[in-house]
Amino acid sequence: MTQYLLSIQHPPQGGPPPAPDFLADVMRQLGELRDELASTGSWVFGQGLHGPETATVLRVRDGEVLVTDGPFAEGKEYLGGITIIDVPDLDAALDWGRRYALATTLPIEVRPFHDGSGD
Repeated sequence: MTQYLLSIQHPPQGGPPPAPDFLADVMRQLGELRDELASTGSWVFGQGLHGPETATVLRVRDGEVLVTDGPFAEGKEYLGGITIIDVPDLDAALDWGRRYALATTLPIEVRPFHDGSGD
């Protein structure tokens, strides 16, 4: 089994928020997906994130750690949540990613974790 990260990419802030009924349906579908993943033993972790304006970045400059407010990179989309799954292969991870994309209507990036073997 391999662990994969499903990154949920949110659109830029500034427009009107989705309707409450739409959000309630998305959250219901995400709950169902989580329950199904858990029932197959594939659920590892998942959680939404606050917006990028809440980020703090630490970086080294001249041997000192600088702390700055705001996101690391400016962009239109931002990381809005993550789910970690443990599945047999990329095809299985992509199947789950498709289901998350359909449930959220948002782009989902699927990436494997290193397995520690140096590959």
